[in-house]
Amino acid sequence: MNGLNVQEWYDFSGKVAVVTGGAGVLLSSTVLALCHCGVQLVLLGIDRPQSEALLACLGAVGIQSGFIQADVTDRAQVESAASDVLKKFGRVDILINGAGGNKPRATTSPDLPFFDLPEEAVSQVFDLNFMGAFYCCQVFGKTMAQQKSGNILNIVSMNAIRPLTRIPAYSAAKSALANFTQWLAVHMAQEYSPSIRVNAIAPGFFLTQQNRFLLVNDQTGELTLRGKRIIDHTPMGRFGDPADVIGTVLWLLSPASAFVSGTVIPVDGGYSAFGGV
Repeated sequence: MNGLNVQEWYDFSGKVAVVTGGAGVLLSSTVLALCHCGVQLVLLGIDRPQSEALLACLGAVGIQSGFIQADVTDRAQVESAASDVLKKFGRVDILINGAGGNKPRATTSPDLPFFDLPEEAVSQVFDLNFMGAFYCCQVFGKTMAQQKSGNILNIVSMNAIRPLTRIPAYSAAKSALANFTQWLAVHMAQEYSPSIRVNAIAPGFFLTQQNRFLLVNDQTGELTLRGKRIIDHTPMGRFGDPADVIGTVLWLLSPASAFVSGTVIPVDGGYSAFGGV
């Protein structure tokens, strides 16, 4: 440790990062932080207006970044995007799989029991949350295997650790992604290079566009019964703020965690540690 410059751990100058779902509520603050640490950013997703709004914020402070429109559930589109990234930068150092979400039609309710959940909605949720990350790991991970270096970070969910009621497809997909994170960490290190690391974070409860209808009453602005139960079981007594994930992500992507791979780190205000009593 003598003479070690800790600040250098968080200098990502020259690193190329591909981020899916990076313009969403949860990851946008983290993307900004990465860019301020020197990352060359490529946002990958289907929502061009949302992504371009984030890129405009970055451009306003002199940070150059780009957007490639692609559906991560379509492997051909992911391959095309990877080709574009490699043509421009020649390498990919970081992949963050943040694209995900749930659908009301894949959520049980008094009007939509589990037995009647439509196959199409369940498949869409599973494909977005698992297959999208799987394809990106295949396509961009192949480049990392050729480079013998790289860092993959999957965004799973508290559902991967403690399944929640009403959202079976989302819970199953995130659980699968957590397991896949561990499998891929071993595979990449043993088959290609120990310098390729794969980890995940499991965010607790953050108010996003996907879950707001479950946690907050649109008419009154008050917490739903589900929202109150979550707060009651979160020792810190609040929902997460997007800035709360920045430190964990920077650590997992930096040399500070060089001996960390195959982990799923909760960022949940203590929710996963609380037994209710």
